[in-house]
Parts: sequence; C-alpha cells; structure tokens
Amino acid sequence: MVKNILMLYPEFPNTFWSFKYALKFVRKRAAFPPLGLLTVASMLPSNWQKRLVDLNVARLRDVDLAWADMVFISGMIAQRDSAQALISRCRQAGKTVVAGGPLFTSSHAEFAEVDHFVLNEAELTLPAFLRDLELGKPKAIYEEHGYPDLGSTPVPSWELADLKRYGSMCIQYSRGCPFDCEFCDITAKFGRRSRSKSASQVIAELDSLALAGWRGSVFFVDDNFIGNKRRLREELLPALTKWQKSRRHPFSFYTEASINLADDEDLTRAMVAAGFDSVFIGIETPSEAALKECNKRQNRGRDLIADIKRLQRAGLEVQGGFIVGFDSDTPSIFSRQMEFIQCSGITTAMVGILNALPGTRLFKRLFDEGRLLGSSTGNNVDGTTNFTTKMGSVALRDGYCKLISTIYAPGPYYRRVRTFLREFQPPRAAFHVDWSELVALIRASLRLGVIGRERFQYWWLMVWTTCTRPRLLPVAVKLAINGYHFRRCASGIAG
Repeated sequence: MVKNILMLYPEFPNTFWSFKYALKFVRKRAAFPPLGLLTVASMLPSNWQKRLVDLNVARLRDVDLAWADMVFISGMIAQRDSAQALISRCRQAGKTVVAGGPLFTSSHAEFAEVDHFVLNEAELTLPAFLRDLELGKPKAIYEEHGYPDLGSTPVPSWELADLKRYGSMCIQYSRGCPFDCEFCDITAKFGRRSRSKSASQVIAELDSLALAGWRGSVFFVDDNFIGNKRRLREELLPALTKWQKSRRHPFSFYTEASINLADDEDLTRAMVAAGFDSVFIGIETPSEAALKECNKRQNRGRDLIADIKRLQRAGLEVQGGFIVGFDSDTPSIFSRQMEFIQCSGITTAMVGILNALPGTRLFKRLFDEGRLLGSSTGNNVDGTTNFTTKMGSVALRDGYCKLISTIYAPGPYYRRVRTFLREFQPPRAAFHVDWSELVALIRASLRLGVIGRERFQYWWLMVWTTCTRPRLLPVAVKLAINGYHFRRCASGIAG
C-alpha cells in the first residue's frame, strides 16, 4: 500500500504576479504556498507520510524522489512548462504520477506521462480515486462536474510548508462567481452560485496559521469574495473582527472582489474593520464597447474612477486587472488605459493582452470563428495571445509594450503612488511599524535611493509622505519596492 507521498508544485515563470524582485527586499522566495496541494494533503489518509517540494522555494532532490512511493502534482496554466519537466523526471525515476488542479483539468490530454488524473474539485473526485487505489484498481481519469459543499474541506497541512520562505499566506472562503464574463474560466470551473465555508471553518484555518507561527498578510484567494454578500456580512466578517481583536490583530487580509463592492459602504466598512486593507478588482477597460462585448455587466454604466476612489477612501488599496485586445479595441485604447490608470491611483495595475482560456465562452466563440492559434501560456503579462485579433498583432503588441513600460516608468509610477496616498484613509489602528518594515526601508533606500535610476522619485516620495501622510510611510516603502519589481518585469517584456 502507498505510504510515502511526494507533493510537487511546479515553478512559476517570472511575472508581475510573482513579485520576485520585490520579495528579495524581505528575503522571501515566493508570494504564496501551494494552497491546493496543502489542502489535498489533509484529505489523504492520516497514516500516509507526506512531503512537499515547492520548486518556487526549493529544489527537487534525488533523495526526495527515491523516498516517494507516489507523486502528486498540481499547478496552474502558467506552470505548464515546469510541470512537464517535473513529470518527465518523475517518470524517469519510475514513479507513479497523480495530477490535478486547474492546469490538468483544462489540459490533461497534453500530459501523456501522467498515470492518474484527479480533476475538477478534489472534494468530489479524490475520494473515488483513493477508494479505487485501496482496491488496487485506480482509473486513469477521475472527473465530476458537480459543485461540492465546502463544509467538509479540511484545514490545509501547513506543517508541510516552510512558512518563512513565503511573503504571504492564503486561505479560501468561497468558490464561484455570480457574474459570467466571456473571457473568465471561473464560472466554467466553479459555477455562478457562490459556495462558501462556514465562519467556524475559516476561524479554524486562521487558528492553525497563528499556531504555526505566522504573522503578517493573508490572501483570501476567492475569485469574488463578495459573491454572497448576506453570508459575508452576517457570518464571516463579524467572526473575523472578533477573532482579530482577541488575537491583537496578527493578520492583515486582502482578497479579490467585483467593483460593485463600491456600492455597499456598510460592507466595505465591515471588511476594513475585519482587517482587510487591499482588494484586487477586475477593471479590465474604460471602454464601454469592450465591457459590453465581454459581458462585464457589473462594470458598465459606472464612473469607475469614482468607485475606485470611494474604496481607497474607505481604507482599501485597489489593485486592478486590465485587458487590451478586445475585438472592439482600436489603437486609441492604449492611451485611454494609460490615462485611466494614472487618474485612478491604482499602483498595482496588472495589464495583459486578452487570451482565450479553455472552457470559456470566449474560447468557444473564437474556435467557432476559426481564430484560435493554440494554447494560452496562462501568463497574461508575457505580451502574447492565442487567437487572431481584430487589431493587428504588431500594433497590439507594440501598443501593449509601450503601455506597460510607460505606467511603470519611475515618473508616472511615483506620481500614481502619490495620487493613491492622497486618497487612502486606513483606520488609525491598522498601522504599526515592525522589524521587517524597518529592514525593507533600509534595503529600499540603498537599492532604490542610492543606485536605482529612480533615486530622485524615491526620495521625493519618502519626503512627501513623511511631511503629508507620515502614518503611510510603510505603505509608501512597500509600493516603491513593488514598483521596482513591476519595472523589471515590464522591461523584460518590452525589451
């Protein structure tokens, strides 16, 4: 019977989302641990021995492979190349490979060397695989297309991960999104009804993180945290607020949500009171024609700049996702995006070229139109797309490269930081300076303020913040460091 399980997480390419260059300032290796694998580990038999190797923070040693009776691997589309290499190495070592997660759910036909696929949501498919494995008759593919209740989802096995190597922890409260954007694969994977864990489950996960010694930021990885506002307002947020107070606020939270959060001041205040200080929102585009085209109905007919500033004034840093390459886009979209981003004060502006992901309505439409060119890389900041665009490919890429190199150039970026800091109004109790922030300030001052090409902009930001918004100096330092990361990534793409 299987006893030793090696859990492998492939390496991510260097992207805006990796925060590779920023994490070096605080001596971290990766932004997050592999939440999916750690959760699956808790669903395996308790008498099995488990070991995690996350290639984003450590290397896979031959001794790890020799120890393993079976290998479990998971990953996202952007990790495809690393996953292929890992699987080949495992097969060469004679190991049985079990694969699951978003990459394999959408593209399992591309991985002929995998022995068993456990696809979709593990709460449905993993028990059947384990039963068949116990009987000695495991099948090649396990897939169920229902949507499980999350009440049985266990606390992740944090003890398998070296938490000191990560910049943030992550937990999941809900799955699913009530909206149906044409390009998004969330509804295809998880449905349009928001399914959530109980407040007691989430508190148990926070307790386990605190017990493991974690202090700092925790990312709620929900694709739309406010998918069920009533349950969030009545159950989870009061429980989080009470827990934070009882523990003297060991964590700060951030998450993803839709722009209609700005319509609900009470819910926004409750999130800030519970410890949320930032939120990622899919803004996508200032073009009403493009929003209509992709069925982004929640963003239409709004003053998006006003919505963003309302959230900033409430105490939430708004991070934004932006897309170029819609069929209705013309070359003017690049200057329109640039102006919008600068006016909004969104410092973390993740701009990518539209790609068609498997399972989405966009993918089906483009397939029917004969416009698909291949698989998406899953990396929406590499300047590529996988379909024939209405705007010429050269014009699209050139415009994209100019856009990202401009918004992350020192002048525009630092002006945008000051625009944000003028609006940002966090609760007074939310800020304290700890040792890691002092270390980050020293390193940033040396790297950015002495040898960086943004020396003038960096020191002007430090002086301006100290004189006008002194409580926000740790935020200014963090944003300066993030800007350095974004600039390095943008130069690699545009170069």
